[in-house]
Amino acid sequence: MSNKAVAQPQGETLVTKKKRLYVGRVLLPYALVAPSIIILLIFTFYPAVNMIYLSFRNYDMVTVNKYIGLRNYIRMFTVKKDFKVAVYNTLVYTVWAVFLQIGFGLLLAVWLQRDSKLNSITHRVMFFPHICAGLSIAQIFVFLYNRDSGLFNQIIRLFGGEGIPWIDSSKYAMMSVIIMNVWRGMGYYALLILSSLKAIPAEINEAAALDNTPAWRKFVRITFPMLTPQLFYLLVTMTIGSFKVFDSIRILTNGGPGTATQVLVQYIYRYGYTEYQYGYASAAGTFLLLCLLVLTLVYFKVLDKRVHYQ
Repeated sequence: MSNKAVAQPQGETLVTKKKRLYVGRVLLPYALVAPSIIILLIFTFYPAVNMIYLSFRNYDMVTVNKYIGLRNYIRMFTVKKDFKVAVYNTLVYTVWAVFLQIGFGLLLAVWLQRDSKLNSITHRVMFFPHICAGLSIAQIFVFLYNRDSGLFNQIIRLFGGEGIPWIDSSKYAMMSVIIMNVWRGMGYYALLILSSLKAIPAEINEAAALDNTPAWRKFVRITFPMLTPQLFYLLVTMTIGSFKVFDSIRILTNGGPGTATQVLVQYIYRYGYTEYQYGYASAAGTFLLLCLLVLTLVYFKVLDKRVHYQ
């Protein structure tokens, strides 16, 4: 009797330990990830699905919410000329903003690679615009771009030139938006590229120096290929971010003059929150979502093969 009484608790303890190990190894990781997944489903997945659903309906908070098929999409591509303008403006902004930020960021990173007191100060200063709110940066540039009293025009007049209507003319408005956002972002991207530059093994650079490899050839054959993972990541994320630009344009030009700087997100905001055509705005939002998915897939299909992963 005593042996059985002792053996029973030992058997229960062994089963309990196995259950705890199972919970710890299998269920605990899912339990830790579950809150993030729930937040993602509520605030990302559900709004996206609801947007696609509304894009097939005539929903404007006035008329009856009814299914209308592809009518919103047909209207978007055939009737609304301003939609094509918004798509064109988005593409122009994305191409220039992405490549200028990567280009200037790469040049800055190469320059900052040298250790000096000036560079250590520059590290801290160049990150500051990125941590500032985009709305604050845009408001500062509203004053800088002012046609009469703005700093930029004051400098131009100092050298005998005439003031430029930076945000008052459709000729210069998009350029002004690009300049502002490139200035704001290039320091941050330079620091990201700089971290990849410093991660290149010193032995590789030393071997190139022993072979008397010219600096430009070392950059083209060694440095740049080893930077391609970071540059590829920046290209994808910056393209997505440029397609979604809104706050800076909203403050700086509000899509104007006319529709000169009206991008897709501004276009969606206009029809959704000023004209209350939620069904049509959802169709435009679905188009934007599809554009980002297709571009991301193209990037991975075409450029991923050229990335030199270490």
